Amino acid sequence: MNTNRLVVRPVATLRQQVIDGLRACISDLTFKPGDRLIERELCEMLGVSRTLVREALSQLVAEGLVQIIPHKGPIVSVMTADEARGLYEVRAVLEALAGRQFTERATDAQRGALNMALKELESMRDMQGQEGTMLFLKQKAQFYDVMLEGAGNPVLTEMLRLVHTRVMMLRATTLSQEGRLQRSYDEIAMIVDAVMRNDADAAAAACKHHVEQAERLAVEVLAVAVNT
Repeated sequence: MNTNRLVVRPVATLRQQVIDGLRACISDLTFKPGDRLIERELCEMLGVSRTLVREALSQLVAEGLVQIIPHKGPIVSVMTADEARGLYEVRAVLEALAGRQFTERATDAQRGALNMALKELESMRDMQGQEGTMLFLKQKAQFYDVMLEGAGNPVLTEMLRLVHTRVMMLRATTLSQEGRLQRSYDEIAMIVDAVMRNDADAAAAACKHHVEQAERLAVEVLAVAVNT
């Protein structure tokens, strides 16, 4: 069991650090869909008590990242194609709204920050392997942070971050597909181009298109997994 994820005290509450640590393990596919989450091993990996691990697992169950299987215990959630499709449909609507509201509300400084986030993504679009995918995902999260701040809608931010949490396992998988990093960058560049032209309709449409392309690939990946 990997032991390099020991939590650091006491920057945030210990409980939140355990939740964040397990969530990161799921998002970067250290723990893959269907993997058992054995409490004793998690305690050793994180260096915390079983009580904290159980509390963290309960939170991740509520987020949809972990499932409790009778007579087996907690496992990393396995998402069906229908569930993925539903999540991406919701994500498309929310991200389209985020793109529209950013275009209408963002300050010049926030627009500049969005453009800088895009430039960082550009430097990562040709990366290869799992490490490159995770770096791209991390920078993409920064891009969304800038967009949501500029959109100025706290309810939208809360809802979209919950959806992103649910789909993050699929995002790591889909971005690892050949050529997807480059296409993802191109789609995000279209969003920024529309924003810089102050075209809220085009920004919303570009956001929706980006999510639809990710949805198509995610459903294909899940279909292959079911048939193998």
